[in-house]
Amino acid sequence: MSRSDVLALGPWAMQVAESVHNLLAMGQRSWLGLLGIAVGSASIVALLNIGRSASDDAMATFKGLGTDVLVASFPGFDSRRTPMPGTLDTRSVHFAMPELMQLAPVSQYAVKVRAGGAELDASVIGTSAALMPVMSLELASGRFISRLDRSGLFAVIGDEAASALGIETRPLRPGDLLGLGDYQFQIIGILRPQPHNPLLPVPVDSSVFIPAHSMARLSSSIRLGHVIARVQPNVDASVAAQSLQRQLQERLRGHEVNVQVPRQLLDGLRRQADIFAWLLAGLGGISLLVAGVGVMNVMLMSVRERRREIGVRMALGARPRDIRSLFLIEAAHLSVVGALLGAAFGCGIAWLFTQLNGWPLNLSFDALLLGVGSSLMTGLFFGCYPAALAARLSPAVALRDD
Repeated sequence: MSRSDVLALGPWAMQVAESVHNLLAMGQRSWLGLLGIAVGSASIVALLNIGRSASDDAMATFKGLGTDVLVASFPGFDSRRTPMPGTLDTRSVHFAMPELMQLAPVSQYAVKVRAGGAELDASVIGTSAALMPVMSLELASGRFISRLDRSGLFAVIGDEAASALGIETRPLRPGDLLGLGDYQFQIIGILRPQPHNPLLPVPVDSSVFIPAHSMARLSSSIRLGHVIARVQPNVDASVAAQSLQRQLQERLRGHEVNVQVPRQLLDGLRRQADIFAWLLAGLGGISLLVAGVGVMNVMLMSVRERRREIGVRMALGARPRDIRSLFLIEAAHLSVVGALLGAAFGCGIAWLFTQLNGWPLNLSFDALLLGVGSSLMTGLFFGCYPAALAARLSPAVALRDD
């Protein structure tokens, strides 16, 4: 664009074009100021997007493990109280609570498991047929425990336990036996590998599942440990948890009942993840403040070197606000270009980091807006003082400057 074209656009276009020319004339100092803004913007955008992607990946993992599941536990056991029963009539609880899809009792006992010539220390889980839909278990072979197996010697094995005992996932035969304590249990099923769920108290892959009433054959001290339930769709899990707690307290008088709602835990994890993301953004903000000081330094050096030019402009009729606008536009140029370059670079860093960790990239518009906006505001804020300093110069003093 020629000078005549710039003049035709008006005084603002002239100031913009002149500010670009002045920044290019400063050379390396302008690039360093721009680089500082870009690094600050990239830090905020990258850290916020990485934190958000990590949070979303963790939330997706937990949500896939069942946020509609309730886990009742019985802390504070005291031997002087009425002993905890070995199992629970969950059918009566289910009848009283139609908002539950299924619920299953869970008791655990550690024992040596034998199959062929192999032995394994494993957890034996005493439960009912309802545990399969409650925990979304899938079978690799055979079947799960049914209501007809009430106190029979039948066992279902988790994937890791089956592999450790050398049990193949072929069609099972009546002769496939599993030694538990002094008894031989018939293997009726082998489970598919199950993702570990830290919200649930059952290590599925490394456990052996038998009917709840059969646990008495292993030990006379077996006690009910948990009750796991799944709520119906469109039912408030928190309300269902309170109802379940009341129902269990009526049946287990003298024992404390604590019902855990995984959805509440996920909400807490989400809040913690958001706090962590904002802490990361705060670290990026520190680098942005350092960049703002760099912009102010560039502009102060520019004012010092151009004092005679400022005096000539004022002598020719330039008003203080014209001088102020010129230097503010230069700071805005550094801020805009640095913020946009930093935002693009920050998105690239976030993409690379998420790809290396196998997370889905979730670019947040809020992160982009905050990164670019804060960079612009920082550049303009730190450019205000040099601009005001230039506008307050006396023409006579400025013209005498060597």
